[in-house]
Amino acid sequence: MFERVLIANRGEIACRVIRTCRRLGIHTIAVYSDADKDAQHVRLADEAWPIGGPRPADSYLRGDAILEVARRTGAQAIHPGYGFLSENTGFARACVEAGIVFIGPKPESIDAMGSKAAAKALMEKHAVPLVPGYHGENQEPAFLAEQALKTGYPLMIKAAAGGGGKGMRIVRGEGEFADALASAQRESANAFGDTRVILERYVDHPRHIEFQVFGDTHGNVIHLNERECSSQRRYQKVLEETPSPFLTPARRQAMGEAAVAAAKAVDYVGAGTVEFIVGADGEFFFMEMNTRLQVEHPVTEETLGLDLVEWQLRVAAGEPLPLKQEQIRAHGHAIEVRLYAEDPEQNFLPGSGKLVRLRLPAPSRHVRVDGGVVEGNTVTIFYDPMIAKLIVWDVERPQALERLREALAQCEIVGPKSNIAFLERLARHPSVVEGTIDTGYLDRHLDQFLQGDAAPADRVLFAAATAALLQEERHVTPDPADPHSPWASADAWRIGHAGKRVVALSLHEQRYEIAAHGHAGDYRLEHGEAACEVAGARLEADALSARFDGEAQRLPARVDDTRVLLHDAAGRRYRFIRAPAFAWASTESAGGNQVVAPMPGRIVLVKAMVGDVVEEGQELLVMEAMKMELALKAPRAGTIDSVSATQGEFVEAEMVLVRFES
Repeated sequence: MFERVLIANRGEIACRVIRTCRRLGIHTIAVYSDADKDAQHVRLADEAWPIGGPRPADSYLRGDAILEVARRTGAQAIHPGYGFLSENTGFARACVEAGIVFIGPKPESIDAMGSKAAAKALMEKHAVPLVPGYHGENQEPAFLAEQALKTGYPLMIKAAAGGGGKGMRIVRGEGEFADALASAQRESANAFGDTRVILERYVDHPRHIEFQVFGDTHGNVIHLNERECSSQRRYQKVLEETPSPFLTPARRQAMGEAAVAAAKAVDYVGAGTVEFIVGADGEFFFMEMNTRLQVEHPVTEETLGLDLVEWQLRVAAGEPLPLKQEQIRAHGHAIEVRLYAEDPEQNFLPGSGKLVRLRLPAPSRHVRVDGGVVEGNTVTIFYDPMIAKLIVWDVERPQALERLREALAQCEIVGPKSNIAFLERLARHPSVVEGTIDTGYLDRHLDQFLQGDAAPADRVLFAAATAALLQEERHVTPDPADPHSPWASADAWRIGHAGKRVVALSLHEQRYEIAAHGHAGDYRLEHGEAACEVAGARLEADALSARFDGEAQRLPARVDDTRVLLHDAAGRRYRFIRAPAFAWASTESAGGNQVVAPMPGRIVLVKAMVGDVVEEGQELLVMEAMKMELALKAPRAGTIDSVSATQGEFVEAEMVLVRFES
């Protein structure tokens, strides 16, 4: 086994690898960019070295700088994690030439699977089922348009060198093809430095099921069962689970055999994932092979009781696979979701900023948290905005889903906006509960998973006000000389009339005032024409229990001087801001006379010119930020007065890019 390993990555996966290395007694070496000098992977590693600026191209993608650190520190092996250099053939070869073990497949295997087009050609030779389409070398737009007609619409354009949903477009008809091709090629060039694409027949309502494969240097290749990844938004996985609720034992065996055949076709060594598109009738087609560890590998670990990073280390050190195919036995059901700094209500716009508060559930046999940040850290604009992975396990799928709901209810992120409420609605949605979701469901029915700005029910307001009142009363310290003095009470008692307090809460910039009479858990609450008698209210162990008009309820709740976080009886999350009891003056936004950059990023396309007359919703610019393209659209119909951005320019957040004539 290795004595010294360098982790050529950052964040959650770097911390994940460090934990396994520490358990095995391996000395860990981290690398970091200027933006990550105080990051958790830097603090967890036995030693850490700087490698450049905050942009990935200046640091984590600099194979030369990483290899120099490996030489200086005596690292025997490099673990690339996932992303960055994990599937970079040049880096894998450079490691071999430097006499350092690359903990991953051979460069030739990465080459074979690194191009979707080449991979499809290889799979065709080994009788692995393929989706009809085109994966050739001719990339002339006119020729590709001809191949699209032969393939038939709808079809999928995919970046040949891509992954993670980058450079992918669904095209429904011939008239959409040219623009979709240009957009896919542009995004592919930015993400992978390669504009080549492949075309595939689009399978309606498909499922995405992948198989974890593992090979060693002794010729052994096995699979470690499947992961269902059909809950997706814009080709990005949102919820992953194993076993798949769709597969029968016969389908599982057939797909597992095809996955192993795909791995053997490239003499695969290490951890990899063979991904399939599965039709509603159960017919499956090879999609691609990821020659690295996947983000969702923990669900496999939880059902098999294995450490796949340990397997990677042992295989890279020349050991045979620890188990044979017939020894792989799964137990229970595991589900993973990823907590992101993003705003689902604003088209999942990635966020950045300091994590003022970060609460995650305590780890247990049923709950696992894999994270790379802690409270007080900053989510930067330079990298993926993932905060943590939440993995749950239980004996059966329904129980595992309930574990997921409970774990999500315990999560709270203050600072950048997050997708927690979105994930909570996902975990309760019938398509997920019944296991019928397909890869396009979220995009077709996204409104079912977004809360929007709907006003909360009066019962929700009364529960939030009750929690706030109880928290206020905790702060009152009676005078020891007169413990029964009414002046030491927080119930708004006054001489000559009953006490009245006003609890002011805001949600989605809307202010709510709830009048309250009473104290110590017994209140009469009023909001407009609605009223509620609250009795026996208690706030303890992150839960509010009370009788509301005689109906006893227990609701998850956390409260402090600044906010009330509450879940209603249906599991919906509400985060109220505690406002001053006096009213505020609202301010109107700048309105529709300008388009501003929602976050720092690079302008990749400018479609607007001064004097253009545009319609509301018309695309004016395209910017690239946090590994994704954002279309910036006209807020209203009108005439363009000025355009401040140019193609290729890096802009700061809130910079005015386009102005409209008044």
